[in-house]
Amino acid sequence: MTYSEREPDENQTISEVFILVGFSYLTRLQILLFLVFLVIYLVTLVGNLLTILLIKLNPSLHTPMYFFLLNLSFLEICYTSSVVPQLLAHLLVEQKTLSIEGCAAQMYIFTIMGLTECCLLAAMAYDRYIAICNPLHYRTIMSGQVCAQLVGASWTIGILVEVAQTTWIFSLPFCGSNRIHHFFCDIPPVIKRACTDTSKNQIVVLALSVLFIMSPFLLIILSYICIISTILKLPSVEGRRKAFSTCSSHLMVVTLFYGTALFTYLRPKSISTPEGDQLISLMYTVVTPVLNPIIYTLRNKEVKGAFRKTIGKSISSHNQRN
Repeated sequence: MTYSEREPDENQTISEVFILVGFSYLTRLQILLFLVFLVIYLVTLVGNLLTILLIKLNPSLHTPMYFFLLNLSFLEICYTSSVVPQLLAHLLVEQKTLSIEGCAAQMYIFTIMGLTECCLLAAMAYDRYIAICNPLHYRTIMSGQVCAQLVGASWTIGILVEVAQTTWIFSLPFCGSNRIHHFFCDIPPVIKRACTDTSKNQIVVLALSVLFIMSPFLLIILSYICIISTILKLPSVEGRRKAFSTCSSHLMVVTLFYGTALFTYLRPKSISTPEGDQLISLMYTVVTPVLNPIIYTLRNKEVKGAFRKTIGKSISSHNQRN
């Protein structure tokens, strides 16, 4: 089945594929964009896999904070892998098509990972709150069982909410143009292709966004209000510096992730353009996942120390074999 550049009849049902317009308007930059996104994707995979391996191989990093970081790195790999490989493939071909089933699968994975990450970042903020505001009872409160329950709850919320929402979206009939002005199957551009009144759907999507994205965000804000209040009460400057350094990396990641996500899903339609939407989406699908391991490693003495130890052990083991 071929598709022309003209817009189909508004009553024509879309039954097979969507065309992801993406960055087609940047015709001469397709190869350059492919190379840039490929390098970023590979760095993302290597950075997050290294983070997981370092935490697994070093007993000194077997603490609640690094348990959450390990899960965050795994989420980032799944999150970016649900979008970037397909983006790379489409930069090399003229027909940037994706089946409706493939589009649904991408949205399932992307939205589940995104919401799970929202909840996990809130769990990490709670961990930092206990560590700084209630340090004497930290090991008791943040036991291995509690950490596993927090991660499990994050995954449960992400899966239940987004499976229900995505299934509902793809139960709608799609008609008219099959061209989606985006580089992946995000919720807003896909809903625009529905040929029924989607005003109620959009209200529900907005309500879910406010409830399940803003609720963890508010918990993070409340945690940091308490954390900052506690830090400011510490008597020494060095004590305040050390306390703040333990949560600064998490705060930077939260700012990057939530800043772009909230701007994308909660901003007025009047200031939205397809090109602008894509650039903002690149921030949380491509840029943020590659920055997270950099933020957590370059700013963290424990991780850098564990990295040096692991390299040292590998070199020593290699020398002994020879």
